[in-house]
Amino acid sequence: MCRWLAYSGAPVTLNDLLYKPANSLVLQSLHSRMGAEPTNGDGFGIGWYDGHAPEPGIFRSTEPAWSDPNLRELARHVRSGTVFAHVRATSGTAIQLTNCHPFRQGDWLFMHNGAVDRFPLLKRDLQLAVDPALFPTIEGTTDSETLFHLALTFGLTDDPPAAMATAVGLVEATGRRHGVDFPFQGTLAVTDGHRMWAVRYSSEGRSRTLFRNADVSVLRQHYPDHAALQGLSDDTRVIVSEPLGELRGAWLEVPEGTCLVVDGADEELHPFVPTAPAA
Repeated sequence: MCRWLAYSGAPVTLNDLLYKPANSLVLQSLHSRMGAEPTNGDGFGIGWYDGHAPEPGIFRSTEPAWSDPNLRELARHVRSGTVFAHVRATSGTAIQLTNCHPFRQGDWLFMHNGAVDRFPLLKRDLQLAVDPALFPTIEGTTDSETLFHLALTFGLTDDPPAAMATAVGLVEATGRRHGVDFPFQGTLAVTDGHRMWAVRYSSEGRSRTLFRNADVSVLRQHYPDHAALQGLSDDTRVIVSEPLGELRGAWLEVPEGTCLVVDGADEELHPFVPTAPAA
């Protein structure tokens, strides 16, 4: 499907996140170890907050991340304390710029790894549930962008976990009405630039992988000579589709059916249970 990374903490360069780790996201775009497909070469995207504009910046391309010289150049110069990055393996929709993640609406970013099963069959019903005021801002053809707009319709900017639960609940109700046994599969990430929410859930109970980093201050005590840890702030939080390295104890799996909430140095895990919207 796809691989993604969400970062919050002291400002770092995109290069530190995308290229330097032993199992970096750029490396995963070519040789993913834990993804449904080993290659995620159907485009990529980065979103970041730097305080220079009210909305986050976005750079997206339909080129494979591993071979894009513009990404490497940009990564050496852009610094941010909140970053979303995504490498894409299409589940059937076109390879085009508007289908690359992350998606943006105002000061919000959203990305997804997974799929709405038989999306072409469900697409009309799902998009009819999108707020008419939001419908014109759907630019691409992916199930992910439709899911984002459904979450916005159901109050994402006020209560992200509840909005995502309602959006996924609608997907499941719509899918099962059309005879789809397991309508939803995926991991989701959303941020307003201050907090991050990440969800791991599938209708079948066999979700795509998702990990979070262990507490940096604790890791630093265990590995005092590890150079990369010395450069990270104590409030560093990284959420990834698969670990960026093999340092023992550094990565904790996010449980199935869970919403992870990151607010600075604080993080909480809550059960994620889809809820069908009111008629």
